[in-house]
Amino acid sequence: MMAPSNDNNEVNLRIVSYNMHGFHQGYAFLEDLCSVNCPDVLLLQEHWLTPDNLFSFDKYFCNFFSFGCSAMRKTVESGMLRGRPFGGVMMLIKDDLRNYAETVKCDDRYTIARIGNLLLMFIYHAVEQRIG
Repeated sequence: MMAPSNDNNEVNLRIVSYNMHGFHQGYAFLEDLCSVNCPDVLLLQEHWLTPDNLFSFDKYFCNFFSFGCSAMRKTVESGMLRGRPFGGVMMLIKDDLRNYAETVKCDDRYTIARIGNLLLMFIYHAVEQRIG
């Protein structure tokens, strides 16, 4: 990635991908990961949040800015949520990179962002397993 921050204009990014298995189940691990490894970008899948609860990322990860989608938008819009929550992707980018970052596209199963001259495409494909 190119960003004006040192003599060579090059910055190394630490990027981590993590399946949360639900925001509340994965939050504690992410908090520890951020304090120990200091990632610059987090690519998160299966956060299971509804659109109204996506603010949780900004609330609990205040050193990052977030963008992503809930996979449950259509389900919630059509009525009461039945069954367990599912899906969702989110990209968290460190606030230090805000001036170099741009959201390109976001949907239920992918997010695309540009950081400097680096294009990050995060595509999540869940595999269904059928028994019997």
